[in-house]
Amino acid sequence: MEDFFSFNQRLGIPLPESYKSWDTYSEEDQQSILLTWEKIRGKIPDRISDLERIINLKQAALFDESDFKHSCQLNNEIAELASIINDLWLWYRTSQDISGKVHQ
Repeated sequence: MEDFFSFNQRLGIPLPESYKSWDTYSEEDQQSILLTWEKIRGKIPDRISDLERIINLKQAALFDESDFKHSCQLNNEIAELASIINDLWLWYRTSQDISGKVHQ
């Protein structure tokens, strides 16, 4: 299924990326794709937890930071991590309908 998924560096997980219509895949390939996605999707909460730990460390560093430029940098890093978490949750939630097909 490497041709269907592409690793997204920013999110840290493979994401669906296909240039073909879903209907052009055989039923066996569709099932394999859905099972692969279900495994990837199952790792998203762990990825989010890892990012939340990093945010907590950066927030603690920000609390003690007195240099304005460094404070701004930490704020930007925290905002980017929060944006990644938001995107991961979107992938996790919007894919529930798709992954439900695996169990039918």
